[in-house]
Amino acid sequence: MSNTPLPSSFNPAGIELDRRQGLSRQLYQALRVRVLDGRLASGTRLPASRDLATALSISRNSVVRAYDQLYAEGFIEGRVGDGTYVAQLPQAALPAKKLSTKVSTGLPTTLSTNWLDLPVVPSSKVIHSSALGRVEKNHLAVPPGGPPRAFRVGVPAFDLFPFEVWAKLNAAFWRKPDLQQLCYGDPAGDERLRGLIAAYLRSSRGMQCAAEQIVITSGAQQGISLCAQLLVEPGDGVGIENPGYRAAGHAFAVAGAQLHGVPVDEEGIDCSALAQLSDCRLAYVTPSHQYPTGVVMSLARRLELLAWAEGNQGWIIEDDYDGEYRYSGAPLAPLAALDRHGRVLYVGTFGKVAFPALRLGYLVLPPGLVDAFAQRRAVDVRHSEVSTQAVMAEFMAAGHFQRHIRRMRRAALSRRNCLLGGWPAGMTGVGSLPTVSAGLHMTVSVDSLARERRLIEQAESVGVEINGLSNYWLPDSRTPVDQRAGLVLGFAAVPEPAIESALARLRQVWRD
Repeated sequence: MSNTPLPSSFNPAGIELDRRQGLSRQLYQALRVRVLDGRLASGTRLPASRDLATALSISRNSVVRAYDQLYAEGFIEGRVGDGTYVAQLPQAALPAKKLSTKVSTGLPTTLSTNWLDLPVVPSSKVIHSSALGRVEKNHLAVPPGGPPRAFRVGVPAFDLFPFEVWAKLNAAFWRKPDLQQLCYGDPAGDERLRGLIAAYLRSSRGMQCAAEQIVITSGAQQGISLCAQLLVEPGDGVGIENPGYRAAGHAFAVAGAQLHGVPVDEEGIDCSALAQLSDCRLAYVTPSHQYPTGVVMSLARRLELLAWAEGNQGWIIEDDYDGEYRYSGAPLAPLAALDRHGRVLYVGTFGKVAFPALRLGYLVLPPGLVDAFAQRRAVDVRHSEVSTQAVMAEFMAAGHFQRHIRRMRRAALSRRNCLLGGWPAGMTGVGSLPTVSAGLHMTVSVDSLARERRLIEQAESVGVEINGLSNYWLPDSRTPVDQRAGLVLGFAAVPEPAIESALARLRQVWRD
């Protein structure tokens, strides 16, 4: 590193970059850590990109890319004519305490029991009338069937999945399988796959996690359900985004939780409203791309939420269901990458990159929770199907996974642009299109519930699938009914010609 002087407000001492790895990513991580631990205080002026590049003996482009990511995540801000500064961040979250060597779980004492040794209880005694009532009231809706069509929500462009590659890898596994893999396996999942997931999350999300923290699940929904089973006692309050992912709420309700719908604004979940819930020590959030509004949680709000969890010895379940899809800059760092107190449980899935029927997901857990989660999962299914895990591991190790993500991101961006470009403008009672910087769907406001239902009925009459925003609210929400109305449109499920055809039919039926 050269001795080129920099402004006295910034000291690059200690920033060591390995030139065998991505320089911009390393610099971004080094600066982010210094902001979070207080070495770079709010209001600190950063050097110009050219000056920092000279000081570190790297290209200016590497510094620009690092700064761009820090801008996108809210760590730094530009002041017109006055340079770049560290953003004003909530002081309650900074600086971080030193991590304890043993993370306190805060779990019920029953979790220390060996789940596999529990006695079998007759089913008539397991399912009480109260439990049946919760199941009937909070059952999961049946997903739409048939081939994908515009504008189905929650479906990626799996028409682009490299099925030939997958078939070859699958055939290679079964041609000469390792007999050891065909025995009962680790309930936490395939060791190689967990290691590759951890490496992927370290490089793409900035998460400092190890394979030992990962439990493989049968999709994200099972991961959420495990969290509900192990972290919720009957009567506990759980804060969930409102509007939000109703299937998550169903899992918590069936576990006996008292659901609290927490409002969502332009920065994400309202932490001040969450803090007022005296019985709540668990929050479920979708910060990378709020489901269904599409809001990206601000850095200040992320730090505020982490401070809430630390102050209350609570838990945050972070569902990063479509975090790979960001259309400007790299994906934002998740809460789990900012968490230094072991309060975040990260839910990931392959379903939004590959195809939903794959039913392959994972949890990244604080170390003190891993054994309990693995043992609880073993009670239900022992472990996930072996060949799917092995094939996905080889798919990732051979580089197919990263290439496919890049292809899917390009396809989703093109399909998003097609929808935005052909959307019928100027319709009475329908709001303007949002800015869509991430994810696989968008939400458009509508002025009344009656208008929402009418538009959806007309769309269905011409074979176009649109979800109503009103379906994502909790039934006891205090928000006036008409303020819950809107249209939720997925844009990745079908190619551009099918999108254009659907838009033409919508323009006709909605005009009539």
